[in-house]
Amino acid sequence: MFIARSAWRLAIALVLPLGVAQGQAETIQVVIDKLVFTPATITAKVGDTIEWINKDPIVHTATVKDAWEVMIPAKKMVSQHLDKPEAVDFHCRFHPNMKGRLTVQE
Repeated sequence: MFIARSAWRLAIALVLPLGVAQGQAETIQVVIDKLVFTPATITAKVGDTIEWINKDPIVHTATVKDAWEVMIPAKKMVSQHLDKPEAVDFHCRFHPNMKGRLTVQE
């Protein structure tokens, strides 16, 4: 009986951290290289962070019309915390052919 209780407690101890890890925020990297967002389609959750990594020698933006804009200097990384659910198309204000889609879920 003692062995069965110990095994049960061990099983619970191993499973509990898995449930906690699923709720943790993630960091999603979006690389800008040769005038392209990669990935161009991003799915994230509220609380996640996007790292916009610009490998190009020129400035870019991630711009959502009438909403928000992230300025990403040449050869730099900028973080953006996602704080609300939304589905938006974004583009670079300086290079309108650079486009992407961001979906932030609850």
